[in-house]
Amino acid sequence: MFPLTKPYQILLLLSLLHPLHAIPSIIPLNGKCRDKCGNVPIKFPFGSSSGCGHPDFARYIKCSYGTLQFSTGTGIYTVSSIDYSSNTIVITDPLMSTCLSMQNSGSFTLERKSPFTVLPDNIFVLLGCSTTSPVFDRNTDFCDTGSGLNVCRGLYSCRSVEGIGLEPNGGISTCCVYDPPTALGSGYGLDLPKLQCSSYSAVNGFGGDEGDPMKWQYGISLQFNNSYYSDACKNCEDSGGFCGFSGLGESFACICQNGMNTTINCYGRGYAWSGTWRHKTQTKMCIGGFLLLWTMLFI
Repeated sequence: MFPLTKPYQILLLLSLLHPLHAIPSIIPLNGKCRDKCGNVPIKFPFGSSSGCGHPDFARYIKCSYGTLQFSTGTGIYTVSSIDYSSNTIVITDPLMSTCLSMQNSGSFTLERKSPFTVLPDNIFVLLGCSTTSPVFDRNTDFCDTGSGLNVCRGLYSCRSVEGIGLEPNGGISTCCVYDPPTALGSGYGLDLPKLQCSSYSAVNGFGGDEGDPMKWQYGISLQFNNSYYSDACKNCEDSGGFCGFSGLGESFACICQNGMNTTINCYGRGYAWSGTWRHKTQTKMCIGGFLLLWTMLFI
């Protein structure tokens, strides 16, 4: 056999190294999906990061530094709880007034195209409103003048009303339990500048004591559309994976616990197909290639 000249030796080396770059990455850019964000459990259609959950929800829900957040055009809110049996979530606005703390608030808007709707059980209270506010127009009936007055009295008894320039236990003429004649649902907007009000509060429960606003449950309850669940997602979850999406077309992907994503399920996609396997294979190929080349050059 004729000995190989150096040009041929170099070409042989390149052919040995090429497979290291030809093996496609099987670790998704999005990494692994988590089943919790802080203390809030995460299940489909929600996801812990981009590529996890359903894409229609990923636009609104994300986990940031251990806090599950809900985003709309008017701000970022904290998801305090999720009830998967009733398909509801509760979000809290950091600027929203409670009996413990009151301050000038921003507005709240829920986009019409979002997969969420505002539950009718929410009690929205407008605080520090101008006497010329459109909510007090007698022809509109925007304010609940029945039991809503008790809610106003309760909140105006809180010492924190001083934060919006009012005296505790003063008159409630600037308070309105907002009760518009049309259903809230999607596309709901609470525009405080337009309504000429300083702040708002949202009560979704009284904690068993309607007379003590310190015990009330504050936050906005939303119902989410759960019709996105599919047989493909169930198949993925049964195999221990998380339902997600990938690519520009946001097509369905099953994210396995080792970080690999598939289009079906995670059965048979265990440790042997993880990134550790890929790294070890490449290392062995690299060492083998250099040993072979060294043998050809010096023997």
